[in-house]
Amino acid sequence: MTTESPFLQLPGAIAAAEPDTGVPVHYGGTPFIEQRELARGEAIVDCSHLGIIEVAGEDRLSWIDSLTTQAVANMQPGDSAENLLLTPQGRIEHAFGMLDDGSSVWLITEPDHAAGLAEFLHKMRFRMRVKVTDRSAELFAIGTVTPRGAADLGGVAESEEGEVANRDSTENVFGAVSPNGLALVWHDPWAEGVAGAVSYAAVDPAMHPGRDFALSLHIVDAPGREALAARVRAGELKAAGSMALEALRIAAWRPRQAFEFDDRVIPHELDLLRSAVHLNKGCYRGQETVAKVHNLGHPPRRLVRLDLEGTDGRLPAPGSLVFLASAPEGRPVGRLTSAAMHYEDGPIGLALLKRTVDATAELVVELAETAAPVADAEPSEQEQVGAAQAETEAAPAEKLAAVQTVIVSPESGRTVNIPRNLRR
Repeated sequence: MTTESPFLQLPGAIAAAEPDTGVPVHYGGTPFIEQRELARGEAIVDCSHLGIIEVAGEDRLSWIDSLTTQAVANMQPGDSAENLLLTPQGRIEHAFGMLDDGSSVWLITEPDHAAGLAEFLHKMRFRMRVKVTDRSAELFAIGTVTPRGAADLGGVAESEEGEVANRDSTENVFGAVSPNGLALVWHDPWAEGVAGAVSYAAVDPAMHPGRDFALSLHIVDAPGREALAARVRAGELKAAGSMALEALRIAAWRPRQAFEFDDRVIPHELDLLRSAVHLNKGCYRGQETVAKVHNLGHPPRRLVRLDLEGTDGRLPAPGSLVFLASAPEGRPVGRLTSAAMHYEDGPIGLALLKRTVDATAELVVELAETAAPVADAEPSEQEQVGAAQAETEAAPAEKLAAVQTVIVSPESGRTVNIPRNLRR
C-alpha cells in the first residue's frame, strides 16, 4: 500500500524537504497568500507525514502519566494534551500530542520519532494492560488554524474570553476517523496553556502571540485524505503548504521538536512548561531536573524571536550561529533554530541564546546556505578553537542584523527563595 500524499499531485504542488518530506511545501508562486488563508482559517494543510501511534488498553492513561511530564491520568474522551518524555537528566527525548477517545489514546509526533517512541513504549509495558501500535502508515494528520474569536472550517468557535467552545459537537467536515465512536481531532494546547502549568514568557498572557495559533490536527485514513485532496482540486477547499504553517508557528513562538530541540534541551528553555509540563503531578523520569531548575535555578538558555534584516528573501539556515552585533567576530552566543518569511512581519526566526545575553542586545546571524545541525551538542573548547581557525582561513561569512524579542525571560525559574543561612 502506498502512503504517498495525494496533495503532492495537486496543481503547483512543490515537495517539501526534511523534516517535512512527503508533503507539499507550497502550491506555486503564492506562499504569502497561503499563509494568510491558513491564518484566517480558510485553508487546510497536509501534515500527513507526522507519526501517529495508538495506545489501547485499560491502563493506557495511568501508565503514560507515570512516564511523562503531563498529568494525563484523568483525561476524558475528546481531551487533547501535549506531553514530553524526558531522559533521567531531564533533557527532552520525545514530544507528542495526545488525544483520548475513551478506548485508545492517540499520540502524534515528528515523523522520525514515531518508530523510536513506539519502541520505547512497547518495552516499558511490563505487566500493564496496554497495546502499542504504530499507525503512521495508515492514518494521517490534516491541519487547520482557527483565528481567535472565529469559527474554523469545521465549525469550531472561540468565546470572547478566548476559550474554545462546542468542540464535542463540531461537525466532522474533514472526515476524521472515529474508530471508537469519537472523531479524532487533536487541539494544540499552546494557544491557551493548561492547568498546573506556568509560562516563562516575558509578556502579558493576553498578548501572547500563541493565542492566535489555535492549531487542530484531524486524523484521517487514506480514502479520507484522497477525498480532501479531491475537494481541493475541485475548488471546494483551499490548501496551504508546510511553509505557511511554519511561518505561523514561528510567529506564535511555538517550539517544534524537529527544529528547536537538541540533545541538551530542557523544557524550561523553550517555555514548554506552558503547555506540556504539570508542576504538581507525581514522580516521572527527569522530574528532579524540572523541579530543581524551576524552583532553585535558571534555564541555561532561553528562546527568543528574531526579526531579521533583509527583504531579498534570503534566510539563514537552521543551526546558523548568532553573535552580538557589538562583537560579530567574537564567540557565538546562540544558534538560530527556525526561520521563515512571514506574510505580515517579513523575515523572522526563533533562536536559543545563552541566558546571560543582554535581553536588549542587538544581534547578527550568520548567513550561509547550510549550517551545523541544531541537534549537534555544544562543541568543546578545542573544537571551537579549531572552527575559529578554519573561519579565519576562509572568506568571512555574511551576517544579517537581528532584533530579539524575549520569549523566555532571563529571570525565569528560581521561584523558591531560600534564606542565606539555610543555603549550602
